Amino acid sequence: MTVELFAGIGGFRLACDKLGIKTIWANDIDSNAAQIYQKHNSGLIQGDIKTLLDQIPNHQLLTAGFPCQPFSSAGKKKGINDPRGTLFEIIVQILKTHTPNFFVLENVKRLLPMDKGKHFATILNSLSSLGYLIEWRVLNAKHFALPQHRERIFIIGSKNNIFPKSFLAVNNDFSSILKNQLSQIAQIEKWIDIINYKEKFPNWGLSYNNKFIGYNLDNFYQAQKSVTLKDIIQTKVDFAFDFTEDTVNRLKNSRHINKYYNNK
Repeated sequence: MTVELFAGIGGFRLACDKLGIKTIWANDIDSNAAQIYQKHNSGLIQGDIKTLLDQIPNHQLLTAGFPCQPFSSAGKKKGINDPRGTLFEIIVQILKTHTPNFFVLENVKRLLPMDKGKHFATILNSLSSLGYLIEWRVLNAKHFALPQHRERIFIIGSKNNIFPKSFLAVNNDFSSILKNQLSQIAQIEKWIDIINYKEKFPNWGLSYNNKFIGYNLDNFYQAQKSVTLKDIIQTKVDFAFDFTEDTVNRLKNSRHINKYYNNK
């Protein structure tokens, strides 16, 4: 059973449904996203997660695409100095309270180099101190047969799995890594102290008990055949989708929602 935080319109819910994992509780503060989610699924409670912590049921999997505006290159890039960034602390609090066996978090790629790795180090240090084996990797939507170049970092945590094990990479992905580097992955005592690391983090890594090891992986062996927009766009579109005077009138009566955060 899973709990979905910062659910939006239910991206993690779709994946869990496909895998036969039941979502028993979900939350998002945005009324428009909640309306769409509730139209297609049950279990979502709209509101400020900070006021709903006592309503969260026990669960085995926690998923969260925690707010990315504080880290996004399209935003003001304030990171954990932005009040929205502190919502990550809510995730930590829930993990401490409910100790699910697994969690999956998602955010923008920029989280790795931001402020010379300081923000990701803070996040990684917090998560790795909770008794989870942490793994992260930057993945690209185009590698999953989607016509979009969209890189995101995924962070997963697993309990009772302390011995280094990768869920986000296979053996062939490590083909560019030297043998002596590969041998260090299994030697947790030789991993780097997170608090002493002051650089951009690599695109893949493991972490446990405030230490980490990571490398930049050039290969993604499980990548599917690329699909371009040209491959899927329709050559003949129904006239109902034409931009007409009726479209203009409908737009005038629509509610304007500005979701773009600029650098001002």
